[in-house]
Amino acid sequence: MTESMTAMDIPGVVLAGGLARRMGGGDKPMRVIAGRTILERVIARLAPQCSRLILNANGDSARFAAFGLPVVADSVTDFPGPLAGILAGLDWVAANLPSAPWMLSAAGDCPFLPGDLVTRLHAAVCADGAELAVAASDGQSHPVIGLWKVSLRDQLRHALVVEDIRKIDRFTARYRLATVTWPTTPLDPFFNANTAEDLAEAERLAASSGG
Repeated sequence: MTESMTAMDIPGVVLAGGLARRMGGGDKPMRVIAGRTILERVIARLAPQCSRLILNANGDSARFAAFGLPVVADSVTDFPGPLAGILAGLDWVAANLPSAPWMLSAAGDCPFLPGDLVTRLHAAVCADGAELAVAASDGQSHPVIGLWKVSLRDQLRHALVVEDIRKIDRFTARYRLATVTWPTTPLDPFFNANTAEDLAEAERLAASSGG
């Protein structure tokens, strides 16, 4: 890792397989806000910041074909949860982009991600000598949205398979972690849509922010 490394040197994985149980089922990132799917908005936010984007989702990958991105299933079977998706992304990066030391992870249900997400997370790991970085806002960390050292993938696999660790913060607590906080005005960039009420609020936020 060097200070000269730019955001465009860092690939990203979007965890796109979340189930919209509180919205009646289906893929939550495929719900529509102001004429665009949440996932389309996430990709539009991250594409200028990352060297490559991939999607993590299980099941039939054809449902994401319109996005033109690689779709990678969990590499640890029978493990529902974001850590399995992050590991799948790290494995893909190690196999396909072996010179990339870092990977961004992001939730597929956050339509307003900040445009400086990768640069600020990367600056934080450089400044702190950290092995991981996580985003935060309004006094709350968002562990799904973070920067990961690709070299940690074997440790993560062991934590998942052998230790049955499922919570992200239980794993990240073992390493030097940088936390980067974003303001919540005019909106929280890590707002995520979990319910029908959240979708309505996202519509309002999209309208107030110009789409």
